[in-house]
Amino acid sequence: MSKQISELHEPVLLERAIELLGPALEIEGAVLVDGTLGLGGHSEAFLERFPQLTLVGIDRDPKALELAGQRLARFGSRVHLVHAVYDEILEVLDDLEIPAVQGILLDLGVSSMQLDERDRGFAYSYEAPLDMRMNSTEGKTAADVVNGYSESELARIFKEYGEERYAKAVAREIIAVRKVKNFTTSTELAGLIAKVIPFIPGKSSGHPAKRVFQALRIEVNGELEVLERTIPAALDALAVGGRIVVMSYHSLEDRITKQALVAAANSSAPIELPIELPEHAPTVRLLVKGAEAATAQEITRNPRAASVRLRAAEKIRSAA
Repeated sequence: MSKQISELHEPVLLERAIELLGPALEIEGAVLVDGTLGLGGHSEAFLERFPQLTLVGIDRDPKALELAGQRLARFGSRVHLVHAVYDEILEVLDDLEIPAVQGILLDLGVSSMQLDERDRGFAYSYEAPLDMRMNSTEGKTAADVVNGYSESELARIFKEYGEERYAKAVAREIIAVRKVKNFTTSTELAGLIAKVIPFIPGKSSGHPAKRVFQALRIEVNGELEVLERTIPAALDALAVGGRIVVMSYHSLEDRITKQALVAAANSSAPIELPIELPEHAPTVRLLVKGAEAATAQEITRNPRAASVRLRAAEKIRSAA
């Protein structure tokens, strides 16, 4: 592994993730699924801490798999890297003939590498094609969305996924401009947004395009729909005693995670039943109260941790 690869990515809440997942990974033959492999920073640390651990690393980005493969090559047969989306976890494990796993880690959102690669179009400060696909080999691009969606559709995703208060105004201006010329680059779109969304000294934080670009990325990659399918599948994949840690960077991601974990941690028995039958008992117990944020020290060391919210659970019985 080159030093340059390790410097590209500082894993968020690494020690906390190890603390929470560690008790389940100490057994012989333990398997950890890193469903958002990225550059392999978290995975590398787990493989080092737990010498008997086997890793299944999943990522939809072929470039990430290539770089993580270089980083993790020294661990040899302990590592299985798979090109897939993390909602396909059960299919991935079935192909590897792994019936259940002891740990699952999901570090959601866009990776540092994707933000830093200028030709991917994730960042509003770089001149790049308006792409934003995590898997650049398939699917619609951000340009397809911006140039093809109706005004109401654009306003909806900017408001819902970006929580942008000027969603309607941005959508209206996009429609007006694209009547003359389609948008092709990230800076073209960012420049338009900066003209529509006012910058208020002392109140505005970051570039005016931040929330719109976030919304487009979520829409292009179907991130919320994928996550809704992923949490139940991940809980199915866990062995009893296995643990899951999910790190979210957006309120909607955290809400989906919370709802799925809380539902699994509570009885599913109808209110009218006089007693709780075994099949209605909770399948997980929550390991943290609410959603944990990063400490001030962590944020100073790694600014990407500023918006992270961590949730974790342990599987206590099989749903079957």
